[in-house]
Amino acid sequence: MPKEAVRPGNRLMDRPEYKSKQKPLTRSSDTTVLNAVSAMAEKNYGSVIVVDPDNKVIGVVTERDVMNKVVGKELDPKTTQLSAIMTKDPRVARESDDLLDWLRIMSNERFRRLPVVDDDGRITAIFTQGDFVSYTWPDLIYQMKSIATATVIKNWPWFLIGGGITLYSIVMVIVIGLVN
Repeated sequence: MPKEAVRPGNRLMDRPEYKSKQKPLTRSSDTTVLNAVSAMAEKNYGSVIVVDPDNKVIGVVTERDVMNKVVGKELDPKTTQLSAIMTKDPRVARESDDLLDWLRIMSNERFRRLPVVDDDGRITAIFTQGDFVSYTWPDLIYQMKSIATATVIKNWPWFLIGGGITLYSIVMVIVIGLVN
């Protein structure tokens, strides 16, 4: 990602949820699929980040990879290594990158997991599309509320007239119903 000025609060690391995210599950490339899947199941994680000895990302293995590349091809998970099924050299984000830029990239390029690295390139977190949606949801609600408020204020006289006509109509229906 290009190094542009990112507004404070829009960086991945500025989000309050970022600090409380659980550490990603990492394994070396020579780890067996069975070992990785057992760890994924124990922690209820949908992926494992494959790292080199310096804890730098070299691959990602997801539940879908296990299903398609191991189960679907009838490979032995006890002997198959992560290096054989991982997505090599996945896109990674820096902690200081813009949240919305990555949401757009993930959507356009159709991937669901984004490893986040520090300035030394070491894994610090993993963001999923679900994380991005939950992080941007409050902003979306605020924007919709602002638009709705602006629309009502701008058209307030029409709302009053429409409300008056509606109220008058309801009262008339009740009065006519009582008279008959």
